[in-house]
Amino acid sequence: MLTEKSPAAVVEKPLVLVVDDEYGPRESIAFSLSAEFAVDTAGRAREALAKVNERAYAVIVLDIRMPEMDGIRTLQELRKVDPHVAVIMLTGYGTLQTAQDAILAGANQYLRKPPDIPELLEGVRRQAQGTRLRRAQAQAMKDAQEMNVALKREIQQNEPQIWQARASVELVHDLNNPLTVVIGYAGLLAEEARPLTQRDPTLAKKLLEYSGMVEKAAEYCHHLSENWRFASKQVPQFTTVDLVQIAQEVRQVIFFGNAAIELGGDARARVRGSKFELMRVFQNLFKNALEAGASRLAVTFTALGSQIEVTIADNGPGMDAEQLKRAMHGGFSSKATGTGLGLSICRHLVGTHGATFALESMPGKGTTARLVFPMAAPE
Repeated sequence: MLTEKSPAAVVEKPLVLVVDDEYGPRESIAFSLSAEFAVDTAGRAREALAKVNERAYAVIVLDIRMPEMDGIRTLQELRKVDPHVAVIMLTGYGTLQTAQDAILAGANQYLRKPPDIPELLEGVRRQAQGTRLRRAQAQAMKDAQEMNVALKREIQQNEPQIWQARASVELVHDLNNPLTVVIGYAGLLAEEARPLTQRDPTLAKKLLEYSGMVEKAAEYCHHLSENWRFASKQVPQFTTVDLVQIAQEVRQVIFFGNAAIELGGDARARVRGSKFELMRVFQNLFKNALEAGASRLAVTFTALGSQIEVTIADNGPGMDAEQLKRAMHGGFSSKATGTGLGLSICRHLVGTHGATFALESMPGKGTTARLVFPMAAPE
């Protein structure tokens, strides 16, 4: 049960302003309303307007006949300040015309003076409720308009990115056709090279190796484009994959030569994940390091209990603290034409596999990427 001292029991009374140039009627009406409402009074129109500029009233009880500025004119000025407040007009000289004038000027109710107190109380209650609803509707409309303006601004700001995204999707779609041609001709090249095995084994071996690398690279690009096209429509299917095998395949298709990337550590590093998303991780990390100037990458796979740790350490130029921070959030590239998105893509893809991604770097000391994956359960 709520007590008188409980904050929840305190209900703020609606605020009412009584405007009348006659002291007696003004104070009598104020007293009649004071038990149920918080009441202010004003003896002149200008005093009332000053009060309305300072406070938000629920109801204004306004006499029509006043010196300096009559009630109708006062009502018109009040509406400029507060269009939502309810106004009850009072007059001791009521005619049909004055009632019409009051309503046309924006009065919510018209009563004779002196008012019947029960009728006045009921009118103030009803009009206070109306004011509350109008203010709530106005606030909701204002919020909706502000949201609309913010949304339009957001659309305008992001429109170039939206069109860029659409263009990239179309580009990925169009890439599939030439990739199919590359895969087909790589196969034909392999077929043409096989008859040379007897006449020139060395040349045949090179041609078969090169055609195999071209075919693998094209198939990898094809899978990447398919993943891109359908990423918004389906969740990648996770299977048990071997990170060592994935790193080996990526090493063969990034065209920097096998000697630059050394794989070591545990022979198997099995995790649950999407093979081609993890290929993207290794591809971005390998290319970032080699394109930044590293001549050697040491990739180490280590089993740590129920986890697999992958470290990729390079001997490149490294980064300072500010460059490292920007690189992790997609804002730094060592190339003039680079997008700086590689590491942020890696961080996102690693996160979708329930793994962690950390980067350590110092100028002149190289950079080390550290990835920790949950180990796949034994099959």
